[in-house]
Amino acid sequence: MNRLAGFTGLPAQIFKICFIAIVDAILIAMFFASTHKHATSLAIVIALVALGANFVYFAKFTLPFKFLFPGLVLLVVFVVVPILYTISMSAFNYKTGNEISKGQAITQLLQTGLAPDSANTTYDMVLGKKDGDWAALLTEQVSHQVYLGTLKGTTKLEKGSYTLNSLAIAGATAGFTPLTADQTAASDSAIGALKFPLGNGQFIAPQSADVAVLLTQSLVYDSKTDTLTNTALNRTYKDNGDGNFANVKDKTEKLLPGWRAFNNFRNYTHLFSDPTVRGPFIGVFVWTVSFAFLTVIMMFGVGFLLAIALDKKIAFRRFYRSILILPYAIPSFMSILIWNGLFNRQFGAINGLFHTHIDWFNSPWLAKGIILLVNLWLGFPYFYLISTGALQAIPAELEEAASIDGASPRKILRLIKLPLMLQILSPLLISSFAFNFNNFNLIYLLTAGGPTDVLHGKTAGATDILITYTYKTAFGSSEQNLGLACAISMIMFFIVGSLSLWSLRRSKVLDGF
Repeated sequence: MNRLAGFTGLPAQIFKICFIAIVDAILIAMFFASTHKHATSLAIVIALVALGANFVYFAKFTLPFKFLFPGLVLLVVFVVVPILYTISMSAFNYKTGNEISKGQAITQLLQTGLAPDSANTTYDMVLGKKDGDWAALLTEQVSHQVYLGTLKGTTKLEKGSYTLNSLAIAGATAGFTPLTADQTAASDSAIGALKFPLGNGQFIAPQSADVAVLLTQSLVYDSKTDTLTNTALNRTYKDNGDGNFANVKDKTEKLLPGWRAFNNFRNYTHLFSDPTVRGPFIGVFVWTVSFAFLTVIMMFGVGFLLAIALDKKIAFRRFYRSILILPYAIPSFMSILIWNGLFNRQFGAINGLFHTHIDWFNSPWLAKGIILLVNLWLGFPYFYLISTGALQAIPAELEEAASIDGASPRKILRLIKLPLMLQILSPLLISSFAFNFNNFNLIYLLTAGGPTDVLHGKTAGATDILITYTYKTAFGSSEQNLGLACAISMIMFFIVGSLSLWSLRRSKVLDGF
């Protein structure tokens, strides 16, 4: 420490400049990578971090922030920014079919609104350049009529104005330079986007490097009125304000894909106004609260009773204590998977031991009971340890005074030890409730939220808690509703954050700040 404290002067200044230069180089590379990927929000955060680092570490009056800055950056990048992003996405119609921008959606709709003509007209094509722009010599495969296509239009060529190659396909004409094989291979993505207009909504589009087809644009976009018109069906589609073009005569008919659209936080009201969402959400919420509450009560009760029992001097007490903390020492995911195997219907040890064929995980109540049992197994050692420590903190004089006054051991336990234990451990009980409120690993590895009535299109399972239900809403079905999942996440954040704040205020940890 003395050597580090003495590292000042010119060597320290040179080291600081070199270190900041390396950090700046990394951040600049990340900034340009973000802008190249059009990740504007990420680029802004990286730029602010770079500017803040240079200001803090080169200014002379920012000494405290030199130590706080790394932690503040991690807090902002990994906590504040994700929360703000989740809040913003919860206000959007952001789901399967509504994941891209409006411009991208229009482009894809126009591409899907293409149809070949009734004769399925195809062309042998030779790609090249004319006057520096893309062009193509197109030989109609049935009539052998030759056309010169450019990005501005397509013209019919008369015989004698072009030259046929060895395949009897037009390969050269005045001012036209064909591409070489290497140039064609290097321009694969550009070729796929080429269109040579014919007029009346028709154009010739390449399908490969040497074949093109005649297509008709059945969907036409009018930027002035912001409408799409299906010329084949004579239907007009207009922006419905919720991320889709809808038929002006039948609002239920929508074009896909749509786009992410601001919906005035309707995802939150959707949780309580839509019967198909309200029922599963309320059921999952009630089970989540019940699961977290029952788990804490059971783990604390067993841990506290074991701590009371082993507080007395009995034979092999150290051995018993060592055995009791083993479930806490084994990684939880291993224990959960072992319990999952024990209750397996076909090969599980439980059914094998009692010669039964119970499908434990296919019954809602049995599955919930197994979850409570397994979580009790995983959690009681922790409560046993903290209860043992809390018992040591209770003054022995209180028990002695109560004994002298004639109180029985049961009354001492109920009227003295238990109230004091609850007062000491209440912050830990609240934090354990908050942890189990979001206990994703247990539910997902043990039951995957099931059993789930998938035959009736339900997403929420009988043992899903809010965190697993959110995961399924976002990623676990054919329709991934990311906006709704973000709204549920914010509700969970508010509940857990409120519990944590209440716990801190009860424990008076922040009183000195």
